[in-house]
Amino acid sequence: MIGKLTGIIDVVKSNYVLLDVNGVGYIVFASGRTLSKIGGKGDPCALMIETHVREDHIHLYGFADALEQEWFNILTKVQGVGAKVGLAILSIASPNELSLAIAAQDKAVFARADGVGPKLATRIVTELKDKTASLDLSPINMQSKNKETNETMSEAHSMEALSALVNLGYGRSEAMIAINRAVKNLPEDADLGTLIKQGLKELSA
Repeated sequence: MIGKLTGIIDVVKSNYVLLDVNGVGYIVFASGRTLSKIGGKGDPCALMIETHVREDHIHLYGFADALEQEWFNILTKVQGVGAKVGLAILSIASPNELSLAIAAQDKAVFARADGVGPKLATRIVTELKDKTASLDLSPINMQSKNKETNETMSEAHSMEALSALVNLGYGRSEAMIAINRAVKNLPEDADLGTLIKQGLKELSA
């Protein structure tokens, strides 16, 4: 099994790169995000590799970093998410954005990817909510600790503030980011109204 390839880029297409490794050309499928990072023809390139072996083919899937590779493996464990759809999802959102979308149960983020309809988007956020909760894959925790007091603001207030911003028309993911920032900038005893106001300031910043 191939775990990593290092070589020279020969061709970059919309969904794959042809990598010349010591005179052998490997077709490596990758997300748009990875393809945008690796450079162009003649540039050196190193990719983490997932090898999928089937009866009728062997496909290589490449990733610019281990975190994107981890998310590819997580996504493709969901029924209905094959390798192609997994790469499509990784093309429209970074791993951190996916973490936020799952934590916020924001189906709209996944529905932007080619091949993901409303039902599949719902399945993804539902199945992955518990599976990713114990993994260190997200920079956001709704029970964020105040840096100065080392105390935790009420999770209930955070969720109520999140709901309020969503009801005002903001996306769940962007609202979650705003509330997380607001929690870090407010004292532990801040009330719900103050948290919502600070969240709105973060959104307008």
